[in-house]
Amino acid sequence: MSEHVAGEHDPGEHDAGPRESVQATGARRAPLARVLIVDDDATALALMRAALKKSGCDVTAAASGQVALDLFEATPFDMVMLDVNMPGMSGYQVCAALRLKSGLILPIVMVTRQDDVSSVEAAYQSGATDFIAKPFNWALLGHRVKYLMRARDASLALRAANANNAAILRALPDLLFEVNEDGRQIAVHSARADFLVVPVEQSIGKTIAEVLPPHATRIMMGALQTAKETGVSVGHQYELKLEHGSFWFELSIARKEAAQGQAPNYIILSRDITERKDAEKKITQLAMFDSLTGLPNRQSFLNRVERETRRAEHNGTSFAVLFMDLDGFKNINDTLGHQAGDMALQWAAERLREGVRPSDLVARQDQAPADVEIARLGGDEFTALILDITRAEDAHIVARRILEMIRRPFTLLGREISLSTSIGIAVFRDDGDDALTLLKHADTAMYHAKESGRDNYRFYNASLTEQVIKRMALEREMRAALEHDEFSLHYQPQFDAQSGRICGVEALIRWQHPVRGMVAPGEFIGAAEQSGLIIPIGQWVLSTACLDAARWLQAGHPVRVAVNVSPVQFKDTHLVQRVTDALNVTGLPAALLELELTEGIVMQDTADTQHTLQALRALGVQITLDDFGTGYSSLSYLKRMPLSCLKVDQSFVAGLPGDAKDQAIVDAILSVALGLGLRVIAEGIETLEQAQTLKRMGCHALQGYYLSRPVPTAEINAVLADSSPQQPSALMAL
Repeated sequence: MSEHVAGEHDPGEHDAGPRESVQATGARRAPLARVLIVDDDATALALMRAALKKSGCDVTAAASGQVALDLFEATPFDMVMLDVNMPGMSGYQVCAALRLKSGLILPIVMVTRQDDVSSVEAAYQSGATDFIAKPFNWALLGHRVKYLMRARDASLALRAANANNAAILRALPDLLFEVNEDGRQIAVHSARADFLVVPVEQSIGKTIAEVLPPHATRIMMGALQTAKETGVSVGHQYELKLEHGSFWFELSIARKEAAQGQAPNYIILSRDITERKDAEKKITQLAMFDSLTGLPNRQSFLNRVERETRRAEHNGTSFAVLFMDLDGFKNINDTLGHQAGDMALQWAAERLREGVRPSDLVARQDQAPADVEIARLGGDEFTALILDITRAEDAHIVARRILEMIRRPFTLLGREISLSTSIGIAVFRDDGDDALTLLKHADTAMYHAKESGRDNYRFYNASLTEQVIKRMALEREMRAALEHDEFSLHYQPQFDAQSGRICGVEALIRWQHPVRGMVAPGEFIGAAEQSGLIIPIGQWVLSTACLDAARWLQAGHPVRVAVNVSPVQFKDTHLVQRVTDALNVTGLPAALLELELTEGIVMQDTADTQHTLQALRALGVQITLDDFGTGYSSLSYLKRMPLSCLKVDQSFVAGLPGDAKDQAIVDAILSVALGLGLRVIAEGIETLEQAQTLKRMGCHALQGYYLSRPVPTAEINAVLADSSPQQPSALMAL
């Protein structure tokens, strides 16, 4: 251990740096403390130095107060022990100066013979840490230093902890409160003053209820109660409306340890989670709402109906579910494109919102339902939940209003468009007691509304479910029929009115069911169109008819074969390619294939319709307009469309020759066709008189049961070979 004495007799040496003690073994260890001792008494200095050295301290001595200050300025010390009574600067003055330089942590011990209270008080007022009266036990001096250094180290650790906590607080973006059991605020920290309802200085001493609004107070006090019971509370959230907006906060509360017998305080951390709530809201919006219309989606609607089911069970109330499908929406998508379809859906959603507002309904009905909620299930399907109805018939108020709103024309891409909707209605308890059942039954009723003419509504009943089950079974059986070759074709001849010979045949599908026997086309074609099975079935008919006609051609019978094309098939974007493939595979010349289209198809005078018809005609295929005169006949589209033939519907033929109106209509059709260069076929001829009349009027070809019933494929070769009608004499006699 080294020591150094600096004073009036040795002013040039001031080595106050750290020292290491050397034990007998030669091992080095850090000193207990670097101590500066100050006394004008050389004997006292020597004794004090010896005692401290024995305790393991690194000692530097100063004989005066000024020297001590100079040494302290040059070298840091862990402790200072100084005499009170010295010439020049007194110990009190040195102590005050050192305290000013070092701060509060440095231990400063005053050593004096004066042990009166006033001296002790003067020492502490000057900044002394401790007071030692002379004479004292030198053997205990080292232990006194150890305890003082331990207190110094504890103070340093506390200062570091406080600095660390202060840094953490500065870094925390959260609100931090300390409150007592009653919620009275003891301390408040906030990195953002704009998150405080009142300034910090005004909130100290006030209760939570005095600072926060009632709803936030209830949540925070509830969380505080949980922390009282369990020691911690996490996850409670509340919304706070501040001057610059609305914010969400999440609470974490912990009980603070208290001295025995004292009530604990609580630390409350209130974290701003506004961004997280906004993100959750967006996620919920994506998961539970339709992005196109902003309406609740299918899952959201089902959840809502389930909640309403429980409420209605508890309260004894009832409600209705409406299932809506837009009539004609697919035409918009197919003809104007998906962007136009999206715009139409947005328009429909807005109309539905407007149409079911309670105020709007009440303005039109005296007993309108209290509330209606709209959702979009997907595609062109919408639903409505009608709350608190007193009878099933109450739902028709909303249904009629919706029909009225959707029916109104609107402008889409510069064109006036009209839509309608078919609505199915299911009522809670009567038609189901859970969300899925009610939605399924409303869907079933909606299909019944479509089958009943569209643009109307129907209530569900059990018989509709039976119809749906039958339709689903029929769809399964049609798929099986395709796989097991249960379909076949019959051909009904078409006769040239002048020569009486067969000029063509119409392919008619038949279904030989393994259990039910022969199934008429009218029993399954509609279901095939609704399910989309008409596409593969129609492809089979087309390929089979082309193959048969190619065989007839090889046998020397060049007969044109007519194949019916449904609206669903015509909208198939692959139709032209399917026809091309059928012709290429079978080798049938395109001129011997005739496609029969209904007026509904051709009336869709759109670019897509024109393109498809032009592409088919470019192949050399003949195009016949079937059932002409039964729809919205327009002479303008006859002029624009690349047609080959008109087919007079049997409803006009049935009145011939006696009905003058039917005769006038047929005559007009023939005149138009002649002017446009189109052939005319009359179908549904049941009598000789009808055949004679049509031949006399100038009809090109005749078809009907009077001339020939549809013939199975196996028998058609004989008919073609004979190439004469069953009543040749009657026909040729005309």
